[in-house]
Amino acid sequence: MIALRLVHLIETHSEELAEGLTQKLLSSERTRDLRKVPANELHHRCHEIYRNLSEWLLTKTEHDIEKIYKGLGARRANQGVSLAALTWALALTRASLEIFGVGRCPRRFAQRLR
Repeated sequence: MIALRLVHLIETHSEELAEGLTQKLLSSERTRDLRKVPANELHHRCHEIYRNLSEWLLTKTEHDIEKIYKGLGARRANQGVSLAALTWALALTRASLEIFGVGRCPRRFAQRLR
């Protein structure tokens, strides 16, 4: 119940979260390869994940996710983005969500989500 409320809160703040994550991805030295991706494309991808998080968590199958990320991985490889940069992008995405969640949830509930 608490986790679902947090997911809805993330979706509600998806634009703010996407903007923050996009800036982190473009400014981090560990994800510098992502500067090869047009900023609007990167922002759109971040926003899409946050805006549709409940759909990703509740309806997407492992096969669906694999298919989407294989395509995205191929696209990023064609753009010259390294696997290391993509891995750090995933880590920054998760860290951004954790920071957002901890900042919005009472401490005792945030600890239950980990």
